[in-house]
Amino acid sequence: MLMLSAGAQETTIKGKVVDAVTYDNISGVQVSIENTSYQIITNATGDFEFSGEDLPFGNQVLHFSKNSYVELRLPVIIEEGIEKNLDLVLLQTDLNDEQLQISTISLSDDELNDDEANVDNIAGLLQASRDVFLNAAAFDFSQTFFRPRGYDSEHGKVLINGIEMNKIFTGRPQWSNWGGLNDVQRNQVFSMGLSPSEVSFGGLAGTTNIIMRASQYSRGGRISYAFANRSYNGRIMGSYSSGELSKGWAYSVSASRRFAEEEYNDGTLYDANAFYVSVEKKFNETHSLNFTGLYTPNIRGKSSPNTQEVIDFKGRRYNAYWGYQDGEIRNSRVREIKEPVLMLNHFWTISEKMEINNNLLFQFGKIGNSRIYYGGTRLVMLGDQESFVGGGANPDPTYYQKLPGYFLRFTDNPNFEAAFRARDDFVKNGQLDWAKLYEANQSAGYTIYALSEDRNDDKLISANSIISSELNANISLNSKLSFTSLNSHNFASVKDLLGGNGYLDVDFFAEGDAETSLGDRAQSDLQDPNRIVGVDEPYKYNFELKANTAEAFAQLQFNYSKTDFYAGVNLSQTTYQRNGLFQNGNYPENSLGESEKLQFTGFGVKAGGTYRLTGRHLFTINAAHLAKPPNLRNSFSNSRQNNETVLGLDTEKIYSADLSYRYRVPKLKARLTGYFTQINDATEISTAFVQEILTGIGKRHLGAEFGVESQVTTTIKLKAAAAVGQYTYSNNP
Repeated sequence: MLMLSAGAQETTIKGKVVDAVTYDNISGVQVSIENTSYQIITNATGDFEFSGEDLPFGNQVLHFSKNSYVELRLPVIIEEGIEKNLDLVLLQTDLNDEQLQISTISLSDDELNDDEANVDNIAGLLQASRDVFLNAAAFDFSQTFFRPRGYDSEHGKVLINGIEMNKIFTGRPQWSNWGGLNDVQRNQVFSMGLSPSEVSFGGLAGTTNIIMRASQYSRGGRISYAFANRSYNGRIMGSYSSGELSKGWAYSVSASRRFAEEEYNDGTLYDANAFYVSVEKKFNETHSLNFTGLYTPNIRGKSSPNTQEVIDFKGRRYNAYWGYQDGEIRNSRVREIKEPVLMLNHFWTISEKMEINNNLLFQFGKIGNSRIYYGGTRLVMLGDQESFVGGGANPDPTYYQKLPGYFLRFTDNPNFEAAFRARDDFVKNGQLDWAKLYEANQSAGYTIYALSEDRNDDKLISANSIISSELNANISLNSKLSFTSLNSHNFASVKDLLGGNGYLDVDFFAEGDAETSLGDRAQSDLQDPNRIVGVDEPYKYNFELKANTAEAFAQLQFNYSKTDFYAGVNLSQTTYQRNGLFQNGNYPENSLGESEKLQFTGFGVKAGGTYRLTGRHLFTINAAHLAKPPNLRNSFSNSRQNNETVLGLDTEKIYSADLSYRYRVPKLKARLTGYFTQINDATEISTAFVQEILTGIGKRHLGAEFGVESQVTTTIKLKAAAAVGQYTYSNNP
């Protein structure tokens, strides 16, 4: 009898690991199949191969790691009896690139501007990443003048260890609260645009999760020194990480100092320190506990916004905020940030297919912005005494009445003589005269000018629980429950009396009543009228803002050989309330005590997917509808003086979609994307001497972006990026 038999083909997955820039073979790379015991080291030619009948089938993740290279997690589908060749697997060199980090978290003057200024901070939006468009744009487009797709940074989410760091007041991430820690912030997971994230529902501008967990750092240390002529003159930084130690302990520390007597603009000091520590204890294969602490005090002198007339006389580096005092440069507008961050993270591996991450954060401290405060001279009755209070002209050397253009404003009757004198004085002097301020206070016998500080003292508690589970070989579920509570104490205080004896806490621009020149309307606090305040005492305004947010999100991801797609849903409940600590004279009935409680329900749904026509041609689509609560800043019309809320306040309605085509071969990558976003019922408040409130705003963002990257030779890489967009108000708010 003749018998013929054919054995089934063996299941195999193999590939070659090479450098992403040079395409040189990399030996000694540890390759493992996550959540299994399969592990191998690449040979001298960079090759690896897994084979056997008992390999895990279905959706798996290959993990590649080697010192000096960025770790790579590569999703694959292992099919029984199929030999799969991954061909080239590219590892990115961990260059610890200083330019990359500065591009990612550098701060513009706008980002450190006054809270009153209606400025769109964009830090965190334009950042280098592996995306071919953003990678080129982050280096070639200025963060000051280019925002991807025109989005404000409140539409992007920034998290540390799964805890959202966006400020409740503005909705924006405040990078300066944890700046100077580049070495320990390199482990970032960025989800572009609406694409799914495992730790957050995200926003229009994407999600960045900075992993600052002790056990996730490779063992080793680093010391660096950098020179610069923009944000600071010098920076020294050091860090050390233990890796995982015996008995399950791991730790990581970092410290840095950035400094400048003057930045690019005249008179802009920079004094920033940063400290970081993270300690993790792995109790067993199931439970691990991590503590992380950050403290990054930052003191920075601001630069003035200048008109073309001022620039023509003084140049682009001119700054009106500073002057000499006893031979030393002193800036009147200084921003000071001191907000420590403490967090505790618990990691619980329930099974091979389910993990729970519980997180707790406490942030406290202060943000202060100084300025010179003064008032017009008023003759008033203080008790039985008739007295002058206030007094003094605007000390700003660029005040419009001091410039030549003021005297030439009437074309039919220009005052050339006065204009010449103003020009001559501004060119020769043109800086803040601190000596005159001291002289004015001392000669008057009372404080005319005082250096004031606008303060925000926040206490924030945030807690969440993130659940990640694999339902089957093709479907995974991510979900999250979170709660955040903020108590923000807002007040003005006197930093320096400038040689005076006390400052009269009244509004010198308020109208008086019939009996006195300075009546109830001028009082900052009717409970304590005509109060004389000293250094560090609250005055002018004093109130609390309270906010609570509860949020839940769930997301399903489906992975198959030709397609990946996802669907997510988000639900939130937000409450705001103001508590006035002063009874303002302009609003005696509506300034003291608690305001009405504002409540908003937010929700969001999004879905999208990727279709792989071949390994080289990929198509991706994303779409979302969001109902986003207004931020705290835009909910109260004049929070410094009263409890009034914005009339017609509503949740923002957002509709967004994008479509992308990607082309990728070993030496060429490209992406072309078209996008459309409609935002309805937005609110904006601008504050100067009055409040300008816009409600029911409609915004439309329409455009396309293109990026391409080519490895021409082993040492030459070409990158290009192009963006065209039209961002318009779609109605008349």
